[in-house]
Amino acid sequence: MDKTNIEKYVELILKVGLNIQKGDNLLVLVSEHTLGMVREVTRQAYKLGARDVIYDFSDDEMTLARYNFASDEAFKQLPQFKVEFLREAYKANYHRLALIAPNPELLKTVDPRKVSQWQLVYATAMKPVMKYTMENHVKWTVAAHPSPAWALSVFPELGEEAAIEKLWQKIFEATRVTCDDPIKAWQEHNEQLKRHQKFLTEMNFEKLLYRAPGTELEVYLTEGHRWMGGSAQTLSGVEFTPNIPTEEVFSMPHAYKVNGTLKSTKPLAVRGQIVDGFHFTFKDGKVIDFDAAQGKDVLRDLLNTDEGARRLGEVALVGDNSPISNTKILFKNTLFDENASCHFAIGNAYSENIADGANLSDERKKEVGMNNSVIHVDFMVGGPELSVIGVKKDGTEIPILQKGNWVI
Repeated sequence: MDKTNIEKYVELILKVGLNIQKGDNLLVLVSEHTLGMVREVTRQAYKLGARDVIYDFSDDEMTLARYNFASDEAFKQLPQFKVEFLREAYKANYHRLALIAPNPELLKTVDPRKVSQWQLVYATAMKPVMKYTMENHVKWTVAAHPSPAWALSVFPELGEEAAIEKLWQKIFEATRVTCDDPIKAWQEHNEQLKRHQKFLTEMNFEKLLYRAPGTELEVYLTEGHRWMGGSAQTLSGVEFTPNIPTEEVFSMPHAYKVNGTLKSTKPLAVRGQIVDGFHFTFKDGKVIDFDAAQGKDVLRDLLNTDEGARRLGEVALVGDNSPISNTKILFKNTLFDENASCHFAIGNAYSENIADGANLSDERKKEVGMNNSVIHVDFMVGGPELSVIGVKKDGTEIPILQKGNWVI
């Protein structure tokens, strides 16, 4: 990997992503693939004034060993001290950097019932902790690092070393690291996203209409919804950027007012497996029918996680003419593929998309149409054949996307 670009990438993550300030604490998710880069993260974080950096380690082989050889009892309960560790870290203002290096099909050979059981146990136990990032109590950023398995799944025609090198290059391009001044480029990009965000919020659309082959969907938005995109703010008003890269503006669909059909346009890598060729039918906000050409059982288990898993928690708009989309590469990773395509998420909604969302009770969330779930899973629906129309309360229709691209 190019040392200069790695240093620029880390600088971007820490300055634009996490906006590290003097005295900040940092929790880094690290794997066997990212250790070298995490060392650079640590050096630069301390140079920027970080007070403490701690680590949460994972390893693909260890993960597989657990699924293949651990007793069934290991998958029935998450030790409470693990929940408390994260809760106490976030309460002590440890900000979160997830440096992901995925294997899209790591769990392909694992018993899917065991994966489903553990995902439900883990997500349920972590729900009280999930709010710290979903509600922006702390700063948090997700960025990517190649793994051999991921690189070879994206570029199967190459050898491992060449595939990793090419994936690095595509990551650098997608995150604007190859620009002369990446931080300035991100500031300009953020300003463009904010213009779209401002326009959509001011329009105060009652609903959106999605039309594409296999998609005919009516999506109401919650009353008082807000569009967000690019940088975000913590509850205390500190700016940060949750995803690097990001090309989306997103808001809150009404969890009980979605009707019609919706077809995916890209595979979804979830729970260590691939789901592809899938579609949903919604009635009164709930998925009442679905199918998939690949991974239907995985999708079924996902939808059965809890009541909110069959409802939408996020609606996001991305122009088809975006840097990631223009690579014409299927990354098989949601961080990249969702920023090449319009998408939705089933599951929990982001509180920042509605006024005072972080302080609403579960009962009040239901009243306003804010979805509540232990999961939040994005899936892609965009492309050059998609049109999105905003409908105001007086019935006025305003095109937002035509042939997949912005017209506002």
